[in-house]
Amino acid sequence: MRWKTLDDMEMGGKTVLVRVDINVPVQDGRVSDDTRIQRIVPTIRDILAKGGKPVLLAHFGRPKGKPVPEMSLRVTLPALEAALGRPVTFVETPSRAGLDALPANAVVLVENTRFTPMEEANDPQMAQFLAGLGDIYCNDAFSAAHRAHASTEGVARLLPSCAGRLMAAELAALEAALGRPTRPVVAVVGGAKISTKLDLLANLTRKVDQLIIGGGMANTFLAAQGHGVGTSLCEHDLAETARTIMAGAAAAGCEIILPSDVVVAEAFAAHAPHQVMAIDAVPAAGMILDAGPETVARISAAFAQAKTLIWNGPLGAFEIAPFDAATVATARAAAKLTQSGDLISVAGGGDTVAALNHAGVADDFSYVSTAGGAFLEWMEGKTLPGVAALETTD
Repeated sequence: MRWKTLDDMEMGGKTVLVRVDINVPVQDGRVSDDTRIQRIVPTIRDILAKGGKPVLLAHFGRPKGKPVPEMSLRVTLPALEAALGRPVTFVETPSRAGLDALPANAVVLVENTRFTPMEEANDPQMAQFLAGLGDIYCNDAFSAAHRAHASTEGVARLLPSCAGRLMAAELAALEAALGRPTRPVVAVVGGAKISTKLDLLANLTRKVDQLIIGGGMANTFLAAQGHGVGTSLCEHDLAETARTIMAGAAAAGCEIILPSDVVVAEAFAAHAPHQVMAIDAVPAAGMILDAGPETVARISAAFAQAKTLIWNGPLGAFEIAPFDAATVATARAAAKLTQSGDLISVAGGGDTVAALNHAGVADDFSYVSTAGGAFLEWMEGKTLPGVAALETTD
């Protein structure tokens, strides 16, 4: 797969439409977390440095195709201006003449693209309208790349297009992890239910050498093997599905690693009385809330032998102590190997980012994606419309 970047584009004197993700949390009328805004700054600054005029396209919230005042992107202006260190012009209804009349070094933010139903419908008329506003299209919103919308896919096919710095970094990291990885490759998949990650598990068993399954979904696999899981979160009705996934993994030469010992409590509560026990000793009233130390050691050993790690989902109920122990210990083991240059580590998904932040190692992984749905669909082997529209044979 190849795509053009900002370095491949001549931008002097040109208007550059930039699809960004600044769908940020807001409290009391102010942006409460500007992480997504900070991440697009390099792209905007590079466009300005190359003589281009960046015109930012973005969505905010879910207005369902009509203007909703409280979902106006105007609320992001102060944070955007602070991050860039310069004024940003806000435009409700853009026109090419209006954009051309602005200074050559202006930064423009256009109102919420989802204020019309034409955006999510990927209406050709809206794509044509957007294309008429600029000379070049730059997508810097990987987190929205799994949506075939007018501002993510439609317009990309009508203008010379490229990936922004954030998008290019994300694509390079994912290509290194799943496209052409250095082997052995190990994947960690955790979380509550396998029903939400069936495509992901099926794809990974064909791509990785070892698949570590943790969290609530591990209980479903354990139950499918005949182990008692007490009152633990478990999708008993998917036992046959779990067995099919395990059979597929065996046929593909992928080793599945499940907990061999677990941390069991009788209540889902912080610091609830608990004990470590072998997986074949869980009592009927017991609730599995984390992987045990023997399992942690096995996972850490797998990391030490691997060259590439892909991580999605925690190994236990990491939100409440002490059931965060396995996630924290293994995350720190992966981070140490990454920092020593022995492991390429790519992680993503909302709970994953929160878990790595909780462990204090998010900055120590090779790449941590904040794109939940797009990251998952990429790992599932699906084509992302916003990425496919950027592919080039040049």
